[in-house]
Amino acid sequence: MNFERPKGIVIALLILISWGGSLVWLLGQTKPLQYLPAVLWQTFLYTGLFITAHDAMHGSVLPGNARVNRAIGSIAVFLYALFSYRVLRQKHHEHHRYSGSSHDPDFHENPRGGFWMWYLRFMREYLRLPQIVGMAIMFNFLQHIVGIALPNLLIYWVVPSLLSTVQLFYFGTYLPHRNLASGFPDKHCARSTYWPTIISFLTCYHFGAYHHEHHQYPGTPWWRLPGRSKT
Repeated sequence: MNFERPKGIVIALLILISWGGSLVWLLGQTKPLQYLPAVLWQTFLYTGLFITAHDAMHGSVLPGNARVNRAIGSIAVFLYALFSYRVLRQKHHEHHRYSGSSHDPDFHENPRGGFWMWYLRFMREYLRLPQIVGMAIMFNFLQHIVGIALPNLLIYWVVPSLLSTVQLFYFGTYLPHRNLASGFPDKHCARSTYWPTIISFLTCYHFGAYHHEHHQYPGTPWWRLPGRSKT
């Protein structure tokens, strides 16, 4: 049997299950853990959650099956921060179509303003009031109804999700798309860094180190991007 086609959905489900299982376990801790390793681990899984949704937007979770891609993507972005998959997908395809232009929702018209100005604009573009209200309701439900300790919610749920947005933005948008004197290699207005494979994986599931390849071959799942640099 050929397992190549469903490989993407197997990897996607592993990330979803790992994120959920890790979060449940961490939220239930009653004794102090080594906070930094746990936070970094959960941040990495949060990033994987969004990358899974990103692959779904390009139809690479289960190629040829739009319904499965939509379902997995919707679940992933909802768990990430109550995002609308439809809205994110539309904006992401605009990013690919108009990369580096004023029509690109991910691009800051004045990138020389610095990382944080661009990051704040990026967050304003995607974060909406209903999401903030919804997450506040969930936070209070988990604390006051379910009985999860406040420090656990802050350390293992809030902090990793926020750090993940910085990680995704810095490695997946800022570094590949910022203006440099060297310019861009082509119309995609994206560049790659070609870090060693393990660094590439840990920083942003290869989407930073091989970002130009992603724009060239958007249907390539994250775990195949390093191979695209050799084609």
